[in-house]
Amino acid sequence: MLLPDYLPPFGFDAAPPAPDRPFVAIGDVHGRADLLAPVLERAVARALPVVLVGDYIDHGPDSAGVLRLLHDHAGRIDLTCLRGNHEDLLLRFLRQPRKMGRTWLRYGGRTTLASYGITDLPADITLADLSRARNALRAAMGATVSWMQSMPYWWQSGNVAVLHAGADPARPLANQLPKAMAWGHPDFGVVPRSDRVWCVHGHRIVPRLAIRDGVVSIDTGAWKTGKLCAALIGEGGVRPF
Repeated sequence: MLLPDYLPPFGFDAAPPAPDRPFVAIGDVHGRADLLAPVLERAVARALPVVLVGDYIDHGPDSAGVLRLLHDHAGRIDLTCLRGNHEDLLLRFLRQPRKMGRTWLRYGGRTTLASYGITDLPADITLADLSRARNALRAAMGATVSWMQSMPYWWQSGNVAVLHAGADPARPLANQLPKAMAWGHPDFGVVPRSDRVWCVHGHRIVPRLAIRDGVVSIDTGAWKTGKLCAALIGEGGVRPF
């Protein structure tokens, strides 16, 4: 069933969302393992595939716990973890700590470091501090780093695609620039896609699950609102899960 306040797809005359099988899409988690755990358990109980839009880390209190939780459920459920811009930033920090460290910290990286027990960074951080933090984080994350590097930028089932931030509506989804999918594109949600594929995304905070013009928005700012958005998509509609 569609939401009662479903907005007509102005200029978007596609068929209703029709994935190959119903699935659960989960918005930006940002360190809220406490909110993610019950959603995953509901999906396990109903044997539903789960796709997360990315941004598992930063801002919230338990980024390490979120990543452990996702690892623990990988064998219990059909689970797809997409890459968001915060995963991009962490990976760039690991490659180039002196260049990317201050940028990542401004985007909430200190909370991720703290969740791994790395709490000794001074307020006036030096380049040497950044290198030490990188080494400590890489050691603490272990195999999680290679798993994060393997995260895809998008996923599609039927006429529904899931991605983190957006996509260029003029390009096929298979021919997108990673930057557009992780960080967004100015035409996303403004210009309808000519292929009439529905796009489910996070990145931009909305008050609640929103559906308009072939776009399903599911980032409800869990780290600061305490509300993690999850949507059940299938059977011709979208509804809260």
